[in-house]
Amino acid sequence: MTSTPFIVGITGGSGSGKTLFLRKLMDAFSPEQICLISQDNYYRSRDQQPLDENGICNFDTPLSIDFELYASHIRDLRDGKRVEKLEYTFNNKDLKPKTLVFNPSPVIVVEGIFVFYFAEIARLLDLKVFIDAPSYLMMKRRIVRDRDERGYDLADVLYRYEKHVMPSYVKYIEPFKSDADVIVPNNLHFERALDMLITYLKTKVEGVKVG
Repeated sequence: MTSTPFIVGITGGSGSGKTLFLRKLMDAFSPEQICLISQDNYYRSRDQQPLDENGICNFDTPLSIDFELYASHIRDLRDGKRVEKLEYTFNNKDLKPKTLVFNPSPVIVVEGIFVFYFAEIARLLDLKVFIDAPSYLMMKRRIVRDRDERGYDLADVLYRYEKHVMPSYVKYIEPFKSDADVIVPNNLHFERALDMLITYLKTKVEGVKVG
C-alpha cells in the first residue's frame, strides 16, 4: 500500500461533455476517496486577461490561467496537504464566490482544457483521459452553458466561439490528444468508458493510504 495519491488528468475541448462525465465519475466515490480540483477556479482576474484584436478579453488561452498556483495546489494535495481556494464565478455579479476546500484523497482528479498543455501539470498526472466530441456538438453545448448558466449574450457566445474557443482548441488542446492514455468518444454516450475508468480507479483507492 502506498501513501502517494493517484492523479488523473481529464481534458477535452470546451463543450466536449467533461462536466457531465466528471459528475458521474465523482458520484461513484465518496468524498474521502476522491478529490476534484478544476482549472476553472484558477482563472486570473479580469484585468489580467489577454485581449484579442478587438479589445475583447480572451478567456480561452493558457495565458488566462494562473497555472503556477494550480500546479502548486495539485502538488500540495499530492503531498497530503489541505488546499483552500476562492471559487471563480465567471464574472457573474449575481454569484457570491465560496471558499472551496480540497482535501487529500487516494485519487485526485485534475480537470481542465489546458491540463495536458501545461508541462508542470502534465508531469504530475499518472493517467491522462481525453474527452472527445464533434465540433458541432461542442459548439451547441458551449452556447447552452454560457447563455443559461453564465448569463452571456448569444452574440457574445458566438463571437467567442469563433474567435477564441476553436482557435484555442486547434492550437492548445487537440494536439495533446495523442498524449492521452484513454480517449473517450462522447458523440452519443460515454457509459462504457466511464464504467471502465471507475473500475480502474477503485483499485487505486484500495491501494492508497492517506493520512
